[in-house]
Amino acid sequence: MSRPIVLVTRRIPAAAIELLRQTAEVRLWDSDEVMPREELLRQVAEADALLCMLTDRIDAELLAAAPRLRVVANMAVGYDNLDLAALAARGIVATNTPGVLTETTADLAFALLLAVARRLPEGERYVREGRWTTWGPLLLLGQDVHGATLGIVGLGRIGTAVARRASGFGMTILYTARSAHPEAEAQTGARRVGFTELLAASDFVSIHLPLTPETHHLFDERALRQMRSTAYLINTARGPIVDHQALYRALAEGWIAGAGLDVTEPEPLPADHPLLTLPNCLVVPHIGSASVATRTRMATLAAENILAVLAGHTPPTPISQ
Repeated sequence: MSRPIVLVTRRIPAAAIELLRQTAEVRLWDSDEVMPREELLRQVAEADALLCMLTDRIDAELLAAAPRLRVVANMAVGYDNLDLAALAARGIVATNTPGVLTETTADLAFALLLAVARRLPEGERYVREGRWTTWGPLLLLGQDVHGATLGIVGLGRIGTAVARRASGFGMTILYTARSAHPEAEAQTGARRVGFTELLAASDFVSIHLPLTPETHHLFDERALRQMRSTAYLINTARGPIVDHQALYRALAEGWIAGAGLDVTEPEPLPADHPLLTLPNCLVVPHIGSASVATRTRMATLAAENILAVLAGHTPPTPISQ
């Protein structure tokens, strides 16, 4: 019998490819760039399984071009790129990679928080530009992180991991969520409050929400104006949760002190985007889960999901449809 065909839409850690090759024919888009849409539509026609990225739009058009497709494995926690209704209508299993990137993404969120608070990007540029001539008592003054108040918007796995880090800095932790999280509260001392109260009381606000119609542009002009003028916004969730035009005004006009973004709208952010002209806005290229160990585990979990479905088993991490 012929081996099932697995289409992989980006270059991924070799361990996952080798795992798939044990039982399947792997067709790999061997590039770090996004697989062109027309190429994806052409190649998916013969695929039994698809290992895709957040940058791949899996919709009715693609599914119509993929008569053999049985499983779509998204190498990400989020899945706003998947049309779950269209997948369910075709009986195609959808999976993601939750859990394995929690701690690594929390590390990056806290790194952004520290970097913007202590103005590390500005300091690094100051040195490289040859402007450092002496120590100065008023040079690049930032804000303390220890003892400050952190507001976490969305206390899921990653939000809770950020709260644990914050507790080590002696921070007061507030959070907003649909329901209470007593275990996280006991671990970190976090206190649940309303969204408006969190914005008004926090020195740092860290976003950990999925992108949904309800969270799209949640951080608009109204929300940003409710934050303290000395506060910082951190986003490692999804770019469109923040209205970037409003954020530019907030940073340029001093509504808030600074921002650290791992995700943007659009993504990637164009090099001429106004946000990139601001010294108080740190933008990095969606590297929240970018450690060797975590990206390898994400890829192998996606592969394990595919192999389980192809073997007729329930995958380790299916997306509830």
